[in-house]
Amino acid sequence: MEQKKSIFLRTFGDTPILRVLDFLVTHRRYDYSMTDISINAGVGYTTLKSFWKELINKDIVKQTRTVGKAKMYQLNRNNPTVNLFLKLYNTIVEKETEKIIGKKLLLTKIN
Repeated sequence: MEQKKSIFLRTFGDTPILRVLDFLVTHRRYDYSMTDISINAGVGYTTLKSFWKELINKDIVKQTRTVGKAKMYQLNRNNPTVNLFLKLYNTIVEKETEKIIGKKLLLTKIN
């Protein structure tokens, strides 16, 4: 089953790392295991593992707790780079949404 791409992914491209970041931004209030991130982002677990340590080493994601054997992670909102990314993400979504709404309003007026 193919997931519908977010405005962010349609703008910047649909790559595994961007899918993971898109998922983590969209669900930033919660923490997830790597398995849950893999499933919900639509990225293979092995692919996620190939870049996960880099996200941790760069402080983009952080471990929040351990539940049983599962380590839980979320975006590290204390990282200035992550905060800049969140601003970019929100700006892109806002601008593209305005374009979509503007086109729908124009079509409504024409019809």
